[in-house]
Amino acid sequence: MTREYRLAVKHITKSFKKEKIFEDVNLDFSGGHIYGIVGKNGTGKSVLFKMICGFIHADEGEIEVNGKKIGKDIDFPESMGAIIEAPGFLPYQSGIKNLEYLAGIRKIATHDTIIKTMEMVGLDPFSKKRVGKYSLGMKQRLAIAQAIMENPMIIILDEPMNGLDKNGVEEIRQLLLSMKNDHKTIVIASHNAEDIQVLCDEVYEMENGKLDVNSIKQQI
Repeated sequence: MTREYRLAVKHITKSFKKEKIFEDVNLDFSGGHIYGIVGKNGTGKSVLFKMICGFIHADEGEIEVNGKKIGKDIDFPESMGAIIEAPGFLPYQSGIKNLEYLAGIRKIATHDTIIKTMEMVGLDPFSKKRVGKYSLGMKQRLAIAQAIMENPMIIILDEPMNGLDKNGVEEIRQLLLSMKNDHKTIVIASHNAEDIQVLCDEVYEMENGKLDVNSIKQQI
């Protein structure tokens, strides 16, 4: 039986320099769903993702993954992959070398797994091309590969279609839908209304420190 990971954001409040970014935010994400976070630039989408990943901590409230509190029971969520803002890669190394370096941290993804993952996102794992010579779309595909290569049960993606052409967008959409069918919990932030409409089961709108779920998906 496939284990589903549950992600819960409970009464989160966060401020920077006395400016309140979030106030009493509550979310409940479960496996087998894709959730969308929408809102204008500067409304805190990336901040929310960083808190979920354990990179920064809330002033008040808790974030739990399968009942374990981030920053208390564990420092970082178990079985999570993410893209937040622009991932940094070694520009003088190939794509596969970059992924191998990252895989060496936790030693979960094998060499064969990395090859398969690169092929899944539409990259040639045997190319000697340095990442510094990659196009924006190729770098985005590599970023998605690093987020999913360890087969995480929770996937957090900030603007996953950034830089992709029409074919690339469709390929990644199908990849995300297949991972949803594998009972993964997927949360994306996107400015692309079509991505939200096609992919997401629930959509939350971020505005003035609040997150609201309503009929926004039908309105997009």
